[in-house]
Amino acid sequence: MSRWRHSAAFTKLTLPGVALAAALALPSLSSPALAAGKTISAVMHSDLRVLDPIITTAYIVRDHGYMVYDTLLAIDENFKVQPQMASWKVSDDKLVYTFTLRDGLKWHDGKPVTAEDCVASLQRWGKRDGMGQKLMDFTKSIEATDAKTITLTLKEPYGLVLESIGKPSSVVPFMMPKRLADTPADKAISEQIGSGPFKFVQAEFQPGVKAVYEKNTDYVPRSEPASWTAGGKVVKVDRVEWITMPDAQTAVNALQSGDIDFMENTPYDMIPVLAKDKDLKMEVLNKLGYQTLGRMNFLYPPFDNIKIRRAAFLAMSQKPVLDALIGNADYYKVCGSVFGCGTPLETTVGSETLVKGNGLAEAKKALAESGYDGTPVVIMAPTDVSTLKAQPIVVAQQLRDAGFKVEVQATDWQTVVTRRASQKPIKEGGWNMFFTNWVGADILNPISNVSTSGKGKSGGWFGWTEDAKLEELRDKFSRATDPAEQKKLAAEVQERVFEQVTYIPLGEYQLPSIWRKSLTGVIGGAATPVFWNIDKKE
Repeated sequence: MSRWRHSAAFTKLTLPGVALAAALALPSLSSPALAAGKTISAVMHSDLRVLDPIITTAYIVRDHGYMVYDTLLAIDENFKVQPQMASWKVSDDKLVYTFTLRDGLKWHDGKPVTAEDCVASLQRWGKRDGMGQKLMDFTKSIEATDAKTITLTLKEPYGLVLESIGKPSSVVPFMMPKRLADTPADKAISEQIGSGPFKFVQAEFQPGVKAVYEKNTDYVPRSEPASWTAGGKVVKVDRVEWITMPDAQTAVNALQSGDIDFMENTPYDMIPVLAKDKDLKMEVLNKLGYQTLGRMNFLYPPFDNIKIRRAAFLAMSQKPVLDALIGNADYYKVCGSVFGCGTPLETTVGSETLVKGNGLAEAKKALAESGYDGTPVVIMAPTDVSTLKAQPIVVAQQLRDAGFKVEVQATDWQTVVTRRASQKPIKEGGWNMFFTNWVGADILNPISNVSTSGKGKSGGWFGWTEDAKLEELRDKFSRATDPAEQKKLAAEVQERVFEQVTYIPLGEYQLPSIWRKSLTGVIGGAATPVFWNIDKKE
């Protein structure tokens, strides 16, 4: 039986037990507001606590962002950049990009969207996101030339301008009012005011319980059909409620009884049973899948020492992680490519021990020669997200087998999201290692894959790898236009990533979502789920 049987498109990529009563007791399921109109109740992959989609790469915050905010450009299911809030023109010399806002754009507070708002939003995003940072490196100026026109002028031609502004996943360049976009890039915004298809109901927000969104009746969708994050974001229901149910069995019970409508992550062990339920539909919405990965903190011992990082890298193996995380081989794939398997930039250079699991003896030898003094490796281990529970436990044992001392600290995912941004020493609440997952769209090349950044404290991703050679290679890639040259440079980037242990890809997997058949119009994409285009039968 072929792996990835649920997603042939993945390999054809051509582009760079709790009782039901407990669930019923949740405030969101008994809210009188449900009587006001159609409401979708959904259990997402994680609780929502952080609300600013620019200061974190967490997907639950990205998903929140798509509810509340909109983007200038978007990517459709054919991987083509499309107009969303704005159309564009490019000068003959490829140095000037002119974006024109479409009519009918208003913020949720009723004020019109202006080019100044969008300039401020792009500038703030450009300080946080890997592709945004690289775009800003090539940007001479970005300004509002009138109320509806944004003019971006480059220092030299750069081929990823539109792909950067239209990127579908973390960190997405969401547009915000200037007064919010002027917030320092390392500080969370104070309000949730966007121009997107839903409004965030702050008064009903209960972290750990629920997040509520209402239809934005002033939103003017595009006329094109919805396609990934592009096209018409037509909202067909009145409310969407994200209900927090960290126990999978509780969520499944509520789904089967009709008390919730949608569950983002189907528990793998329950797939055979749920597939037989005539009232439910199960589908992999994100056909690109996910890459799961580990990330070290370069600032403090023991991983400030490259020899110790290499010993840890050699100790790790993908298959035991995937077996524990997924179990069902139809939904996972051992993959030695930093940029994803089945993609134009796929390469296996430097990945042998990860994919074959034959590096333990070498890891023990390397650790013994590294000067490691027994400093414990503090691993953050979220217990409330099914797709992040296994990695810390399996890798902790792999490191112990190599001779490391390891301290696994159980927490919830939102604590990890907050804590991983801290650059404090371990004794002051810092960390040595965490695990996360990237969707396929986030890892396709050295610019979009933020884990390959070498910017260190000056704009690098959590862990703060500082590597001038890596940045030099990424710059060369950003200037390259020949596919053969791009592939060569990508292989060099991967080789450097594994040499320096910038991060550790631990394999790929797909994850089906499941919903009641009373929902229609559920669409897939690189950033799913989205809740426009969905209708609900009463």
